[in-house]
Amino acid sequence: MMQAIHSAGQYLPILFQGVVITVSLTIAALVVSTVLGLVWALMRYSGIGPLVFVSKTVVNTVRGIPILVQLFYIYFVLPEFGIELSAFQAGAIGLGIAYSCYMAENFRAGLEAIDKGQIEAAQSIGMKWSLMMRRVILPQAIRTVLPPYGNTMIMLLKDTSQASVITVAELTMQGKLVAASTFDNMTVYTLVALLYLALSIPLIVLASYLERRYSPQ
Repeated sequence: MMQAIHSAGQYLPILFQGVVITVSLTIAALVVSTVLGLVWALMRYSGIGPLVFVSKTVVNTVRGIPILVQLFYIYFVLPEFGIELSAFQAGAIGLGIAYSCYMAENFRAGLEAIDKGQIEAAQSIGMKWSLMMRRVILPQAIRTVLPPYGNTMIMLLKDTSQASVITVAELTMQGKLVAASTFDNMTVYTLVALLYLALSIPLIVLASYLERRYSPQ
């Protein structure tokens, strides 16, 4: 037992470096997925044929391809077209694009939950589409979107581990390196699991609060 505690003290500084990368990657991918997800949702919600078609095509295509394959493609294939990205950049963009589809569905559900009567009332007083979105639709849609948004953040945090396949030195990769050099798999991967849990718990609490606060009664 004392040996395991001593070993844990040696491994944690290295694993904490992975924690920093994991948190940074989560934030970067969350920004990308939120922005793109909102774009796909607004295109779908616009009712304009070509925009709806593009949105549906992108979302269905991306959702049909495993995240690992998307990461491989961005990191290993895009350089053949002259687009070279660091492992971190490829991970953030790949995860962001993959999760933008889930975000898009969350946002679309929030937009479609708005009472049509409010939209008609806004149109009747001469509100332009952009102003109506800012003043009437989006503020109400956000309340519906927040609970699933919190749950999506938790999934994204855990899926950053997939970026280890393209050499992003996040928590899982650091754990693999430490385990490979020490052969102390039990201690290392127990610490990795506990660190992921420690990162997830605040998000779980936040998601639970948002569900209680904003979910329809």
